[in-house]
Amino acid sequence: MNDAGPRPPQTSRDAVRTRLVEVAAQLLAAEGPDAVTTRSVALAAGVQAPTIYRLFGDKDGLLQAVAEHGYAVYTARKPPVDADEDPVRGLRAGWDLHIGFGLVNPALFRLMHTTAPGPDGRSAADAGVRILRQRVARVARAGRLKVPERRAVDLIRAAGTGVVLTLIDQPEADRDTTLSDLAWEAVRAAVLADPQELALSVPATAAVTLRAALPAIEGFTPHESALFGDWLERVAGT
Repeated sequence: MNDAGPRPPQTSRDAVRTRLVEVAAQLLAAEGPDAVTTRSVALAAGVQAPTIYRLFGDKDGLLQAVAEHGYAVYTARKPPVDADEDPVRGLRAGWDLHIGFGLVNPALFRLMHTTAPGPDGRSAADAGVRILRQRVARVARAGRLKVPERRAVDLIRAAGTGVVLTLIDQPEADRDTTLSDLAWEAVRAAVLADPQELALSVPATAAVTLRAALPAIEGFTPHESALFGDWLERVAGT
């Protein structure tokens, strides 16, 4: 559930902008990127082509707005971070959502990950990454992460997006449906501590767990917390 509060009412300009973005996204999904021209979008939206230039600057600005829209739709579909009691299972659910969104929206997904974002687009993309960071932090606090949180986030993002781009490049009839599961197992082995490692109290895993809990530990001065965090990151292998 999004708790951002009530949205301000749309102006006529906002409504036209939203309509143009939605039409461009529909053309992108139905006919591919070549179909998204200023003329075709304006015609389908029932406006004059100069309107696009006034609202977006040029076609690239329109495409940036479509990518921003894609990130907003994608992020809205993510369940609450604490929806699953098992943080590892929640992390896997996020992985599956990422792969599924990309396969259902291949042209939009490619645009989202190949278009240089503007400030609004960067903010929309960062919202999704923040959710991933929160999921990874839950795993770390549960003592199941054996690499630093930043490394885990970067690896999951790189692997998940790489899987989607690889799969959407394959003809659908020949698509390797096992690739997502295989990639997840590789990521899981790289970043998650298994029960045997937990039983042995692997120092790096213990350091990652304690580092994740450090903000909630009282009794340290800011300087002491920063120093302790630095030591823990060294043990964790950063």
